[in-house]
Amino acid sequence: MADYVVGDIQACYSELRLLLDKAGFNPANDKLWATGDLIGRGPQALQTLTYLRDLGDSFETVLGNHDLHFLAVSQKIKSDKPENKFESVLTSPALNEIVEWLRHKPLACKIMKGRLLTHAGLYPGWSLKDAIEYSDEVSKKLSSPDWHQLLQSMYSNNPLKWSNKLKGIPRYRFIINAMTRMRFVTQNGELNFSAKSSIASAPKHLQPWFSHPATQLKPHQQVLFGHWAALDGETGSEQFIGLDTGCVWGNKLTLLNLETNDYFFVKA
Repeated sequence: MADYVVGDIQACYSELRLLLDKAGFNPANDKLWATGDLIGRGPQALQTLTYLRDLGDSFETVLGNHDLHFLAVSQKIKSDKPENKFESVLTSPALNEIVEWLRHKPLACKIMKGRLLTHAGLYPGWSLKDAIEYSDEVSKKLSSPDWHQLLQSMYSNNPLKWSNKLKGIPRYRFIINAMTRMRFVTQNGELNFSAKSSIASAPKHLQPWFSHPATQLKPHQQVLFGHWAALDGETGSEQFIGLDTGCVWGNKLTLLNLETNDYFFVKA
């Protein structure tokens, strides 16, 4: 049995299947984990979600910002736009089943001991245990009967900085933003959503979340994440594993075998 983690698929279904074949993934024995953004901007949304859902217990994912946006669009909280390329799912007879399946997925989860999987990363100052607890708070709301309220209120950048005193919607919104949209932070821990490119081209007052002094992991711990295609997987640390390599932008899709630490790639 092997555990594999794939970066942001974003409806690149053909590349996903080629990549899994290349790695020798066998759903009867192996498990596939995903960094989120299963769909969004890519060409084969319905095929991607159908395949992954049909894997059953052999697949697990965290939610990315595109996945959450798809949920909002599916409930007519937000209007669809052509660049999302959600139409094949929105018009599918299986839409309701897909929505129910997706909205019960977490923002963060543990893979084996000491490994955290989340879409954007680990907010500076949070422990792995904190991340799981805060993810559970949002998951409880997202899987509740009044889950529409959460989707309606998540579209804001504020608050920019974490406080454990945050309550209700502002608390949920910060947790969602930190786990699905974060890239750069300021020295005092404020999220910045305007800088999205490479580290070298970012304003000097910003730093990647994984380089912040408050982002501290124990020696055996790792964070596996996606979301930041401009990194092309480069973090400068073996403890922070970036797996979004921009397949939907014409680069490549990346898969990691956690047992052997072997990487597999398929070009877009």
